[in-house]
Amino acid sequence: MKLVADAIKGTQDALPKESYKWHYIEKVAKNVASRFDFKEIRTPVFEKTELFQRGVGDTTDVVQKEMYTFNDKGGRSITLRPEGTAGAIRSILEHGLFNDALPIKAYYITSCYRYEKPQAGRLREFHQFGVECVGAKSPIADAEVIMLGNSILEQLGINNISLEINSIGCPKCRAEYTKALKKYFSDYKEQLCETCLSRLDRNPMRILDCKSPVCSKIAENAPVILDYLCDECKEHFEKVKSYLTSANIQFTVNPKIVRGLDYYTKTVFEFITTEIGAQGAVCAGGRYDGLAEELGGPALPSLGFAMGLERILLLMEKQGCEFPDDDVADIYIATMGEKAKMKAIELCKTLRDEGFSAVTDYSDRGIKAQMKYANKIGAKFSIVIGDNEIDSGKATLKNMLTGENTEVEIDGDFVNTLYKANTQNILTDIENTALF
Repeated sequence: MKLVADAIKGTQDALPKESYKWHYIEKVAKNVASRFDFKEIRTPVFEKTELFQRGVGDTTDVVQKEMYTFNDKGGRSITLRPEGTAGAIRSILEHGLFNDALPIKAYYITSCYRYEKPQAGRLREFHQFGVECVGAKSPIADAEVIMLGNSILEQLGINNISLEINSIGCPKCRAEYTKALKKYFSDYKEQLCETCLSRLDRNPMRILDCKSPVCSKIAENAPVILDYLCDECKEHFEKVKSYLTSANIQFTVNPKIVRGLDYYTKTVFEFITTEIGAQGAVCAGGRYDGLAEELGGPALPSLGFAMGLERILLLMEKQGCEFPDDDVADIYIATMGEKAKMKAIELCKTLRDEGFSAVTDYSDRGIKAQMKYANKIGAKFSIVIGDNEIDSGKATLKNMLTGENTEVEIDGDFVNTLYKANTQNILTDIENTALF
C-alpha cells in the first residue's frame, strides 16, 4: 500500500534511534550557556511578516526569496520564522524586559524555515541553537558571546574549526563604504546577476554575499570595509580582538564577511569548517545595535549568534565525535498469565517512581518472544513472572550483561533487591531522580 504522503522536500525526521544525539548536543549547548548566565526564551514559530521585513531586511535573500509567507484566515500576512533573532527581540520589547537588569542574556533552541535548494547541511526546515545578549555595548560582550560559541564546539569534541571575524562598521562609516561599493560595482553592471543589480542602489553590501560565481569573482577586488571604519568602530574591533587574544581564542580577520542579514553592525563572525561541503559555517553571528530601535523599541546595543544543529550533527558524525550511549531500559519484566501482568504493572509503577526505567509486554507475546524483545531494546536486567513466582513471592533476576541470575523477592522491597543486584553498576544513575 502506498503511503498517503511522504516527508516534504527539504525536511527530515529525527528518529528515536538517533534522537539521543540531538539531546546530547542540545544538553551541552544549554549547559555551556548556563555557565555564561544565559536563560531560555521561547517564541512562536510564526510572526507577523513585517517583523522580518523590518528586522531581517527587505533587501536580503531571506526576505526576497526564502520566507514561507501566507495569509491566515483573518487575512493577516504571517511568516514562519526564517531565523531566531527578530522574534526574540520582538518578545523582549513587547514584554518590557529592557526595564529589568541589563544585559538580557537569552538562549533558544528553535526550528526555522527557508525555501532554499536542499543540500548537505541546508534544509528548508532546520534547527538552531542561538543566543541573544541585549543591552550590552562593551566589546567585551562580543568576545564573551564568541567564547560561548567556541566553548560549545570544544565541549562537543569538534576539531578543525576556524574562527573568522570582521567589523562591518556602524551606519556612520558604512555610508562612505556604501558609496565606494556603488562606484566599484557600477563598472560591472553588465556582468552582475539580476538580484545584485537590484541591490546596487539599495544595499550594495549584499552583493558581497552573492553566491553567483560571476558576482563572487567581481567582489574579490571590491573595497574593504576595514578601510572605512570610523574611529569608534576601529577601537571597538581592536578591543574585541585583544579580548579574544587574552582568552587564547585563535581567530583570523576576514574582511569579506558581511553576513546575510541587514541588522548586523560592527562585529560579525563565523566558525567555519571545510568538512561538510559548501555549507561551512556551523555557527555565525555578530552585533546588531540598531535592531531594537528598528522594531520600535529603545536603543539597545545587542549581539548574538545562531548555531545550525543539523550541521553540528553532520560534522560530529563526519569527525567520529563520541556521543554518550543512548538510554536503555533498566529492567524488562516478562509475564505469563493475567496475575503476572497485574504484578508487572505494580512493579513497573514502583520502579518508575524511584527513577528506574522499567518495561513490560504490551503485545501478549510468549516468553521467548518477550526475552528476544528485551535483548533488542538492550534492557540491563530482566525478570520473568508467572503463576509460580506469584505464589512463592520470588523470581529470578537476570543480569543481561553477564548472564548472572539472582533470586529476588517480588512482594518485598523490590527496589532494594535491584540495587543489590547491580554489582556491575549498569543501572541508570538515579540519585535524586525519584519522581515522587
